Amino acid sequence: MTQDRWDEVMTLLVESVPSGRVAVVVDGTDAMTGPVADRLAAALRATGRPAIRATGRSASRSAAVEGAAGASGSAGADGVLVADGAEARERAPGGWDVVVWLRTSRREHAADGARGDTADVVVDLHDPAWPVIRHVDPRLLDRRRWHLVESRAFFGVRAGTWDAKFGDDLPAYAAAVEAAGLPPGGVVVDAGCGTGRALPVLRAAVGPSGTVIGLDHTPQMLAKAQEKGNGGLVLADASRLPFADGSVDAVFAAGLVMHLPDPVDGLRELARVTKPGGRLVLFHPTGRAALAARHGRVLRPDDALAEGPLTATAALSGWHLTVHDDADDRFLALADRLP
Repeated sequence: MTQDRWDEVMTLLVESVPSGRVAVVVDGTDAMTGPVADRLAAALRATGRPAIRATGRSASRSAAVEGAAGASGSAGADGVLVADGAEARERAPGGWDVVVWLRTSRREHAADGARGDTADVVVDLHDPAWPVIRHVDPRLLDRRRWHLVESRAFFGVRAGTWDAKFGDDLPAYAAAVEAAGLPPGGVVVDAGCGTGRALPVLRAAVGPSGTVIGLDHTPQMLAKAQEKGNGGLVLADASRLPFADGSVDAVFAAGLVMHLPDPVDGLRELARVTKPGGRLVLFHPTGRAALAARHGRVLRPDDALAEGPLTATAALSGWHLTVHDDADDRFLALADRLP
């Protein structure tokens, strides 16, 4: 299982390396950069691309790329240099074609600032036995190729302990659903329902004549939701909903926006299936500032859920933002579907 996970990640990393003479550096906050760079060079060679694993002073970008390019005759036009570490990254005044960042600690990642924030590819290595790709620059790889499989890997391994870790959030869910004013008898989709924590209170809000559908892209999460006796569960990607246009009255989305590959496209898909005048409920049981502090990062004004950016994103995707409540103990935003 672990080996398969590494193989999946390496396959995607290889696909992220452009054709031609390319220089790649693997950077990060611990000693994993060397082993990961070794694996990447080996994976590239396994596909037939000549790759030089540069270490120490040999990680001069121009010299090593030329060496890789000439390593195997005519195939050299597709040569790749693979280096690792902060020192190698800093010794390339012309920059690197691809920077891979290994995020092994949220706090160290935040402290290093631009070193991680400007990376082309971010790999989550909080559990070194279970790597997960969390970001790929769109110029390198279409998000449809990697985002769904990597999101499932991220959440699937956490499904078994999710409720034990976050189970005390249930009162906050109930308060958010009450504040949302969902229509009795309406059709509500819980997009990204996870283990189904919101489903009982959503059903209570719409009443016996209403319908609640729990949707998630991770089979392990839905299995946990089903264990609780929840029905109406759908395995699907929230960015490609299996519902007709204008077929639902409201969408409830807890913690979803921060996991969407493109917030505008994601909210536009939620708008597509919602009737004009319908309601969007964006919720998280922790406020943005507290959540950022928990993850060891600085809260940025251009964050997708900040009031200004979210207002603009909502308008671009077919919603009118009416409530933006970003308290310490919860985040709640309400929007109405534009005609």
